[in-house]
Amino acid sequence: MLCHPSGDESFHQAEGNPFDGLKDTGKKVSVGRFLPPVMPQDIICIGLNYRAHADELKLPYPKNPVVFMKPTSCTAAHGDPIAQPRVSEKMDYEVELAVVIGRECKDVTPEQAMDYVLGYTCANDLSTRDWQKVPELSGSQWCRSKSFDGFAPIGPVIATKDEIADPGVLRVQTFVNGVQMQDSSTRDLIFNVPQIISFLSMGSRLLPGTVILTGTPFGVAEGRKPQPWLKPGDVVAVEVEGIGRLENTIVADKSSSSCFYVAQPKL
Repeated sequence: MLCHPSGDESFHQAEGNPFDGLKDTGKKVSVGRFLPPVMPQDIICIGLNYRAHADELKLPYPKNPVVFMKPTSCTAAHGDPIAQPRVSEKMDYEVELAVVIGRECKDVTPEQAMDYVLGYTCANDLSTRDWQKVPELSGSQWCRSKSFDGFAPIGPVIATKDEIADPGVLRVQTFVNGVQMQDSSTRDLIFNVPQIISFLSMGSRLLPGTVILTGTPFGVAEGRKPQPWLKPGDVVAVEVEGIGRLENTIVADKSSSSCFYVAQPKL
């Protein structure tokens, strides 16, 4: 574990670069504020990758991974407040297992893929469903709906590859204000971690520090009746077995109202 927390939230201090090797100094330090465990080179996301999630949305299983990206400006840390965008009323949570690439790779097979993994962290692929589902807003793609500031919180730590024997058997959960909303396992993935890495590496380099979000399971607000959209004051926590708990509070957007505004069609 890179910066493994004990019960008193103290950490072992390490020296070096996680991509080249770390050395435990033997010193313990307390945590003032969490930072993202890695500043991503790229944030690459896989959509519709859990069978039960596709079922709840009444969508067919994809034949190949559904790929989209988030800008690195979306990155947020454990404990960071995240603003609900003024232009959205349908903000949703998505717990995800995130894979951190440790070595540059290109054109690797699924059998080779795990050799290039540094480790894993928790992610919340925050989304605005109005911007995702309405063509006049989305442009018929998902990127904008998932690219608002703070919409890619990751953390609190990276569990190194040697600590996660099998990323395909991990429990993943979401809690909103203490109420469990998602509870599944990466056993339900349509495309597993090696398959995802291999697919993304075809003709494209994956650089050290690239973060890959592997999809979200059943239980998102969009699939529920009524739909419990996130709102200011909500505390959202996502957990991945063997890694930890990533928690953020949703706050009101206090940015200037003088920005360009798109009238939202009625759904």
